[in-house]
Amino acid sequence: MNRIYLIAIILLVFACKDEKKKHVEDQKQVETVKDSLIFPEESHFKSIRQITFGGDNAEAYWSFDDKQIVFQSNNKNWNVSCDQMFLMNFDETFKDKIPPMVSTGKGRTTCSYFLPDNKHIIYASTHLGDEKCPDTPLRKNGKYIWPVYDTFDIFVADLEGNIVNQLTNEKGYDAEPTVSPKGDKIVFTSTRSGDLELYTMNLDGTDVKQITNELGYDGGAFFSPDGTKIIFRSSRPKTEKEIAAYKELLAEGLVEPTDMELYICNADGSDLRQLTDLGNANWSPFFHPSGKKILFSSNFEAERGFPFNLYLIDIDGKNLERVTHSETFDAFPVFSNDGKYLAFSSNRNNGGGRDTNLFIAEWKD
Repeated sequence: MNRIYLIAIILLVFACKDEKKKHVEDQKQVETVKDSLIFPEESHFKSIRQITFGGDNAEAYWSFDDKQIVFQSNNKNWNVSCDQMFLMNFDETFKDKIPPMVSTGKGRTTCSYFLPDNKHIIYASTHLGDEKCPDTPLRKNGKYIWPVYDTFDIFVADLEGNIVNQLTNEKGYDAEPTVSPKGDKIVFTSTRSGDLELYTMNLDGTDVKQITNELGYDGGAFFSPDGTKIIFRSSRPKTEKEIAAYKELLAEGLVEPTDMELYICNADGSDLRQLTDLGNANWSPFFHPSGKKILFSSNFEAERGFPFNLYLIDIDGKNLERVTHSETFDAFPVFSNDGKYLAFSSNRNNGGGRDTNLFIAEWKD
């Protein structure tokens, strides 16, 4: 009997050792996968975590306390037909589960952002124009285009998805809203003047002010950490041919986002100046936590229009530095408010498919 107990104990010890060895091997495998998401030259990433695993996932924005993130996705496995807004906690991933949807599920949505109370979000939606997903043209005359839906308006919703306020009701496109880190203003893009210009307003939709007034698509705007400056992308056509082409497309509710540079100005629109002059498409800019640099996406080094990578540049246009080294697509970089993490969208690790997923990198300067 004692021999049986002894054998059992020996087997149990070896089983525990095997289990411990398996656990260590599993951990190493996880770390290997985790490390493989970072390319060797990406020195600003201390670690990286993949959040989504399918569909197109983008524009992930942090709550003011950095505990949650709101983002848009068209993942068909999440029971949506086009972009809707989803909520996640900072430490979550969604390989085997679906995040809660915080938009109505009607129309198409874009550009959600937290309000300072961390209990409400703003986002643009077309659902008042039509509850169905609008058509999404991607090319016209062989050129890549973006639709500018005139049924987009900006709404406030709670984190259960209930709309509690409508901030815009002008005819035309009102979208791309973001909130100042100071918690006092919203900047957004609108066609209410007949062109795609930037406007600011209070959190309740009052005191609307136009801050850009030059022909071209001014959009994707963000405030600096101290709320005193705004960075944005613009197409700014210059020749008669470019101007005619821009106006023709805009009349059809379309823009061609293949030639854009970054511009920076004060929060009231003053001291406007061009930040980049790189060629191709420079877009999705976001302020570095220091307020002295801009992180943005660009394909200026790509002769065929691809890939897109992330770059840092000083706010005086100097010291351009490449941050990511993908052969596909990296864009929509957004720093957490404490500056420790970076959320961004990428085609990396998608098996060679077209899925664009969310990633969170631990940032180091």
